[in-house]
Amino acid sequence: MSSPETLELSKQGLGKNIDLHIMQLPVVYQKAKEQVLKIWTTLQPLLAVHVGLASSAKAIILEQCGKNKGYQEKDACGFHPEGGWCMLDGPEKIESTINMKTLWKNTSVEGIDIIFSRDAGRYICDYTYYTSLYYGNGRAAFIHVPPLSKWVTADFLGKALQIIILEMLKQCGKEGDSTCPKKGSS
Repeated sequence: MSSPETLELSKQGLGKNIDLHIMQLPVVYQKAKEQVLKIWTTLQPLLAVHVGLASSAKAIILEQCGKNKGYQEKDACGFHPEGGWCMLDGPEKIESTINMKTLWKNTSVEGIDIIFSRDAGRYICDYTYYTSLYYGNGRAAFIHVPPLSKWVTADFLGKALQIIILEMLKQCGKEGDSTCPKKGSS
């Protein structure tokens, strides 16, 4: 089962040269970490884009980095990572190779604001993002979306995600067979 907006994105697709895989991750730290590792070891994507719900948001939020520690809130099973860490041997934060600030400045979706952020919130979303950045060597992105409403429909968000992800893929050079920019390059 996937979220309605990602199902819409799946219907619309990203183009004939883009292989789109959509899966729903559990709201459980350890299981989310296992699924993300599986994504990177089995699919080996050019880019992993994660989408999470920001229940109080009124805009689409582009997250630049994932944080390694501070995970004290319990998950759906009542657990949190030991010591609040995502990866004991990992750096404090990991930046995406996707320049979210550039994306934010150069991308617009009529009918909704897009916001740039450097804090995905120290819960499952940020934990998943950090894990994906860690295993994917920075080749991950995270987009927080607002809840569905009368004005923000699944179809609308699906189209917005399509626009944003296609712009991310341009940064990766995915019109051809290039890879995402290396960390530290611009």
